[in-house]
Amino acid sequence: MNTSIVIADDHPLMLRGLSDFLKGRGHNIVGSAPDGQSAYNLIVKLKPDIAILDIRMPYMTGLEIAAECKKNKIPTKIVLITFDKEEELYDQSRELGVYGYILKELAIEEIEVCLENVIANKPYFSSEIAAYLNSTDKTLKPEFLSSLSEQELKILSLIAQNKTAREIGEILFISTRTVEKHKSNIIKKLNIEPFQNNLLIWAKENQEFLE
Repeated sequence: MNTSIVIADDHPLMLRGLSDFLKGRGHNIVGSAPDGQSAYNLIVKLKPDIAILDIRMPYMTGLEIAAECKKNKIPTKIVLITFDKEEELYDQSRELGVYGYILKELAIEEIEVCLENVIANKPYFSSEIAAYLNSTDKTLKPEFLSSLSEQELKILSLIAQNKTAREIGEILFISTRTVEKHKSNIIKKLNIEPFQNNLLIWAKENQEFLE
């Protein structure tokens, strides 16, 4: 039986381009969606074998859909496509049991190889993303920073530059609340006493390692 596939992306050109490309290669595209909630509704309704999802979409992200599928024991295999090279997103994807993870700029080149692997029950994670994460070379960072994610290191660097949580959120396109959550995680990971300005003082003292 032909493997059923749902595709979701909030960029119309990407959605249509990928859909047309896969249909042209004989793949069975049973539905497409312009946002996360619509995508999840399609997955629940159609129970496709595979769902190819953009990570960042309105209403629900690709990761949130993957989490819901896992929680509700929906057997659809999730493939994520993204422009992001964030280590955190990559790690979350693996934790959620996502079957595929490819970069958007390589989607057309890699999607068929990815699908072949997924259909054969073999996870496929783009070698490009793995190479990029390895090239950030954690060996150059002091040991005490090795527990921090790339996002946390960026936030720490911005704190050292006297940026407020609001300013950091605007620079990294995340909410102030998310910044505060990251700051709390950084304090725990680095065993910093959680007193006012202690994180700022620490960041200033170690600024040379954060460049």
